[in-house]
Amino acid sequence: MITMSLREEIGLLLFGLLIVAIYGLEFVHLVGYLAVRIRQGSCKGVRVGKSHLALHAVALIGILSLLYAWLIEPRWIDVNQVTLRTAKLKDAGFRIVQISDLHCDQGVLNEQRVARIVSGLKPDIVVATGDYLNDMTGLPRLRRMLSTLEAPLGKFAVTGNWDVRCWSDASIFEGTGFCRLERQTVLVAKGADTLAITGMGFGHSESANGFVEGLPEDRYDVLLFHTPDLVEDLANRGVDLYLCGHTHGGQVRLPWYGALVTFSKFGKKYESGMYRVGGTVLYVNRGLGLEPRPAPQVRFLARPEIAVFDILPAQE
Repeated sequence: MITMSLREEIGLLLFGLLIVAIYGLEFVHLVGYLAVRIRQGSCKGVRVGKSHLALHAVALIGILSLLYAWLIEPRWIDVNQVTLRTAKLKDAGFRIVQISDLHCDQGVLNEQRVARIVSGLKPDIVVATGDYLNDMTGLPRLRRMLSTLEAPLGKFAVTGNWDVRCWSDASIFEGTGFCRLERQTVLVAKGADTLAITGMGFGHSESANGFVEGLPEDRYDVLLFHTPDLVEDLANRGVDLYLCGHTHGGQVRLPWYGALVTFSKFGKKYESGMYRVGGTVLYVNRGLGLEPRPAPQVRFLARPEIAVFDILPAQE
């Protein structure tokens, strides 16, 4: 079951109380100012101290941040490129582009931008790591976007928690060219080199046991799963690259603190970006969409993301 950790609950509560305190004080000060003005018939003699000016500045910054988080950042896609070298490849390099957490809704958000950006990246392989829909009206637009993505060595996907919970009968990938992986491994060859892509759809009781066993030591293995929650179980089982999403990077992050909420069993430990866990490189993609309402339709310091992985032979 996906829940918030105690630390996330406390952090979210404190953040909410801080917002209430700031705008509550601002409201009280405004009412006081209006009362004095009505009583005196003018604003003469009303002093504004440094503390009041500071409060006004903080309140204004909050309003501007909200407008930015609502109008700008959700549509400002970040492309993150990662180069990984391995002795398991001899000649060929593979470019994998990862998209995640599209959350297609009633209105258009990033679907057209995603298609243009991915096309320009010229991937060998495209992978998608879950949570595709918020509303069934977005399904045709989602399928059109996924079908336009081109990858000569294949397109692979796994389901996320929202797909399992709400859209299990939606046939999300029909006509898109994506291969849905469900405890399956596909070998992808380029020249004389091969890498393996293994995927498992989200499930509330899933574990690593029996899922990834006996991987060849000389093969580069990529794992697709929706959340980072299996990484510590799989870190020493031969998985080279673990790609996931789910956290949205918090969707709202605070300076010097990071994500308020990740809905991962590890809390903030793997909130976004790249981590090395044992012998595995974990990458947690911030995703491209927004949690469905009533969650706030904003992103702050957690830009939507497309991740690019160039997996290359080890240098001489």
